[in-house]
Amino acid sequence: MLEGIRVKPLKRHFDERGSFTEAMRADWSDLLGEDKIVQANLSMSYPGIVRAWHRHLRGQVDYFLTIKGSLKTCAHDEEKQELEEIISTAHELRLIRTPGMYRHGFKVIGEEAALLLYFTKRLYDYENPDEERRPWNDPKVVPKKINGRSDDPRCNKPWDWFAPPHK
Repeated sequence: MLEGIRVKPLKRHFDERGSFTEAMRADWSDLLGEDKIVQANLSMSYPGIVRAWHRHLRGQVDYFLTIKGSLKTCAHDEEKQELEEIISTAHELRLIRTPGMYRHGFKVIGEEAALLLYFTKRLYDYENPDEERRPWNDPKVVPKKINGRSDDPRCNKPWDWFAPPHK
């Protein structure tokens, strides 16, 4: 994976009432390192919607947790021209750590709206946001490697959020 990206599987505890899952803990040093979470946000997106690309240049780190539906989350390292693609669903809870230096975004996959709960290590600054945006279909996002592989047929082409998942 790109340096700094981490995925933590979350454990659901089931009983006859339903389930309980810890979504974030300050003592998860394997995930957080030195980060301290200061804000939580909830984003709802309709099926097929892409929310990309943006990055944070002042040290922001995001932690993504899909709590409804399914998402394809991607992080792109412009310098190395490498891309990480991570599928997350409400059925298999995973917390994804994404350093803000990578351009990142997501696409809702499947036929239901998705809810993304995300945590940040910096407060959002309304007067001076730490966001640099590009269009979701920016032709300059051309990965040479995807998930560490250079033999993926999507390599060396502008990233297509809507490319079929099969070969």
